[in-house]
Amino acid sequence: MKRITLAITGASGTQYALRLLDCLIQEQREVHFLISKAAQLVLATETDLALPGKPQAMQTFLTEYTGAQPGQIRVFGKEDWLAPPASGSSTPAAMVVVPCSTGTLSAIACGACNNLIERAADVALKERRPLILVPREAPYSSIHLENMLRLSNLGAIILPASPGFYHQPKTIDDLIDFIVARILNLLNIPQDILPCWGEYHQTGDED
Repeated sequence: MKRITLAITGASGTQYALRLLDCLIQEQREVHFLISKAAQLVLATETDLALPGKPQAMQTFLTEYTGAQPGQIRVFGKEDWLAPPASGSSTPAAMVVVPCSTGTLSAIACGACNNLIERAADVALKERRPLILVPREAPYSSIHLENMLRLSNLGAIILPASPGFYHQPKTIDDLIDFIVARILNLLNIPQDILPCWGEYHQTGDED
């Protein structure tokens, strides 16, 4: 799928979203970018990036920041109900919510549709389109786990922001890349930032 809807909500881990956005742009994907107010606050706290508040200004900023082609990134406001992600009649697209707050997880699980992020996820579920949710919370309550199970049963993919260490990470960027590579694999988008398991495994001669 050439078009990806990328949503950022107010959990820690906005670096995952920024790295994923960069990878999607490099792979010539069209990105529909959605971000909550809480996510903008978290992003400003976790990074040196200060996004403009208005969708059009944010779109211009992200286009320049990522080196995207004109129109490759489209930013939509939280109540832009005429945006393509708001309707199942638009061109099919996969959707990734990264990071996915537990509040957003709950809203998607019950079909709240109170803003464009929730509505876009609801569309992905009802149209049976790929929906990847990347929660970042610790510990999980029973409510969180029940919501994840419900969404998994509905067809969403739950990919917790829990990086592995078998690739022997040396930096924080290596840990970020682990999760981003898993997302790209699930989207069937080529990536070379993390080797697949066993790709470089060498078997020795048995005695």
